[in-house]
Amino acid sequence: MDYNKQKQIIVDYFKNNEKKEDGFKIGVEFEHFVIDLDSLRTISYYGKGGVAETLKDMEKLGYDLVYEGDHILGLKKGAKTVTLEPGSQLELSVEAVWDIKLLEKEYIEFLKDIIPLLDKKNQGLITTGYHPVTKIDEIKLLPKQRYDFMFDYFKTRGSHAHNMMKGTAALQFAMDFKSEKDYVKKFRVVNALSPVLFAIFENAYYFEGEVCAKHNIRSHIWVNCDSDRSGLVEGALEDDFGYERYAEYILNRPPIFINKDGEEIFTGRKKVREVFDPENYQVEELEHILTMFFPDVRTKGYIEIRMMDAVPYPLNFAAMALFKGLIYDEDNLEKLYKYTKDITIEDVDKAKAEMLDLGMEAKLRDKSLLEIGRYITRLSQEGLSPEEVHYLKPLGDMLAEGLNPYEITKSKVKLGKKEALSWCILNNIVEEL
Repeated sequence: MDYNKQKQIIVDYFKNNEKKEDGFKIGVEFEHFVIDLDSLRTISYYGKGGVAETLKDMEKLGYDLVYEGDHILGLKKGAKTVTLEPGSQLELSVEAVWDIKLLEKEYIEFLKDIIPLLDKKNQGLITTGYHPVTKIDEIKLLPKQRYDFMFDYFKTRGSHAHNMMKGTAALQFAMDFKSEKDYVKKFRVVNALSPVLFAIFENAYYFEGEVCAKHNIRSHIWVNCDSDRSGLVEGALEDDFGYERYAEYILNRPPIFINKDGEEIFTGRKKVREVFDPENYQVEELEHILTMFFPDVRTKGYIEIRMMDAVPYPLNFAAMALFKGLIYDEDNLEKLYKYTKDITIEDVDKAKAEMLDLGMEAKLRDKSLLEIGRYITRLSQEGLSPEEVHYLKPLGDMLAEGLNPYEITKSKVKLGKKEALSWCILNNIVEEL
């Protein structure tokens, strides 16, 4: 294989996905657990009352069903796409747009479609970073070939890879870039602030059914998932980082399997440079390869920000507004670029290690993660339009009280697990919309 040609193909892919500033959009993926409302236990994909049955019920509401073989594994309706993660976590992605209110409209429409169907079964959606009750050994893997490949491969990798697949839920955003220089700024800023973003959106008070012994358990899980594809991208905070360095990151790691001419082929420990044919490929094959690596901040045809635990509405839209006000405002981006310019990967790794014990009181260099979280929230307000700045209020109010979602749940624990987590159950929220 011609390594330089492989590298140039990936670099050209990133260049071809640069957007004009007036074409910038925000993409979002919301992950949820489907639970029994009494016990909070997970609802299986399989059997009567299972997640597959609920997906089938959505067809009556105008959703198109997406199959793999005989199994319903997704839905599509307009701008909304529903997919399932390995442990049957339900993920909603919404077609990228500029206006937050349009994304909010799609999200609320989806909740108003699915929640009444779940209510009839005494089921609901909960947004937490880790399943609060059901242990991963009790969760059946989704019937999807790619997940079988990943599950078997991860048996030889990190201690918590299967926890990642079946036990976690996240909130992810996609942001555009207009040039390599713009990409580098955005990529550096978000990577440098990754401990802050993990900490202020921490929402996993329980792990494997018990009170979690650590803060930011999703961060810990990712560190112990697979070092080939997790954490910070190698070199992300170095001065010469850019499209080419990210291409090298991809080429020198194993993709687990590739998608060749519509067929999924297991590749094991072979690296991308050994299996990606630069003379005979389709862009879908490259796009699949880019999705098989899960760093905190990922590059595809956009920058994907992946640190936040799943959090309930409206805090999830506060996170969206936070990034829009920081990343898409030129003045704020430049301020943050200068603010993070001297932060090293060693600084970030140290903060991520400290936050497992100290939560938001851990420090990134000389300031606590809470202090920096308050700072970037104030800064974001300056970069948002008057019509959108109100979305930040739930985040600003929470941080002003020194809280994050973990601490909110912790403050309610004496009421019992179900009541402590009630604010994360979306059935309760839909009633008020």
